[in-house]
Amino acid sequence: MDRQVEVVAGDHVLSRVAGAVILVAHRERGKLTPESRAVIAARALGDLVADATELSPQGPGRLVARQATRWLMKEAERISPGEPIEFGILCASDSGGVAIFLHGSVTAVLAGNAVEYYRGSDAAFTVDRVAAPPTRAVALFIDENRSRPPELPERGIGSLIEGLAPAAGAVVWFEGEPVLSRPQPRPAPARQRDVEPPPTAAFDSDRDRHADRDLEATWEPEHDPQPEPIPLDPNLIPTRTSNRLLPGMDPDLAALIPADPVTEGLDLHHAPTEAGNPNETAGTNPAPKPDPDLQRRLEQTAKVNALTVKVLGFKCARAHPSDPRAAFCTVCGMPVDQTQHVAEVIRPPLGMLVLDDGMTYMVTADAVVGRDPEHSDATRAGLAPLRIDDNSGGMSRVHAEIRLVNWDITLIDLGSTNGTRIRPPGYRDWVRLQPNQPCTLVPGTELMLGNRVLRLEPVAPPPFG
Repeated sequence: MDRQVEVVAGDHVLSRVAGAVILVAHRERGKLTPESRAVIAARALGDLVADATELSPQGPGRLVARQATRWLMKEAERISPGEPIEFGILCASDSGGVAIFLHGSVTAVLAGNAVEYYRGSDAAFTVDRVAAPPTRAVALFIDENRSRPPELPERGIGSLIEGLAPAAGAVVWFEGEPVLSRPQPRPAPARQRDVEPPPTAAFDSDRDRHADRDLEATWEPEHDPQPEPIPLDPNLIPTRTSNRLLPGMDPDLAALIPADPVTEGLDLHHAPTEAGNPNETAGTNPAPKPDPDLQRRLEQTAKVNALTVKVLGFKCARAHPSDPRAAFCTVCGMPVDQTQHVAEVIRPPLGMLVLDDGMTYMVTADAVVGRDPEHSDATRAGLAPLRIDDNSGGMSRVHAEIRLVNWDITLIDLGSTNGTRIRPPGYRDWVRLQPNQPCTLVPGTELMLGNRVLRLEPVAPPPFG
């Protein structure tokens, strides 16, 4: 995106790589340093974006989203053990729009004739959207105060061209001509660190008192922490298919997705809510205290995510637990030795439900689906509430249940007024489910509840070979 990227002052980390904008939340105590987790994560994500741009120069948005999902599952825990890394990415899509990827307490704002908000904290796992270029601006903000939505600042003259800078947010201006003082340089090939870049004052408090505040400066730490390389999966190179291919997870993360204290988890609606860790602080101002209803939902989501269910299964050569009926690993796609004896393993996520607006829900536990399932008997019995907005009036308050039976995902219509329909892969017509009769789902199946459509995607990449 060859546009002016204006920095909103703050204590988090903003990066611009190959035209893309990356904003990472700094949640550690103290000021940013080259060793801060947010800085290391920003550099790793920058390498990922640079590699994706080389493979898809006309619009890397789709590939960036897939690789960022893989990075969250496999690499993020190594950088920040036990603490989620919250970030947002804006980049070009191959359709000519703006690709938006959010995880955690990060909000994207699209300002045109109307203002739209996309909140990472409203998604079960990530927000992955492509929007038409707005007439005015698109921005990313780290959520600090959820009591009011972020507002765009007045347009200034500064522009981040390349590199890292401390920030609370970033605004990509679309109105008028780009305000750039020099042409955007070609991004260096990923992970080439042989040439020491010129020092700047982006994070150096001593030099910052004397340095020019020009936001075009590029920052590199004197002692590069060198995050572990993130190889691109060749199976994820964009093709003509519209399916989202989700890669495997690290063995330490295969059993379950760590509970995210700043994510509302299973709530897919867009209503503004409080988010963030109540024990964290943003600079010198304490974070807003979450309301009791939010706190209850956070505890409920954490409880669901903390479940460990043991089932009989195999292990692949990488020690991932896998469905014994499958010739390939459920987690990483590697072949599985079918001659081994079954043993108790911790069941990993069995799939991912992708909503028609790009919201995602990792299938790790039994859930109840509807437009208002949170106060239902099923939720009180321990099922995770999966709330989906539907303005058509076709979705019931408690519409259907998702039940995990050993290695299978089953869907049960709860006698909803307008019914639940599925379309298995390869079928043209929708099939209406019989009420209260479980139906086993396979990857690629589409679900229609009211006027909303979800698609069940596999967690593992395609089999090797």
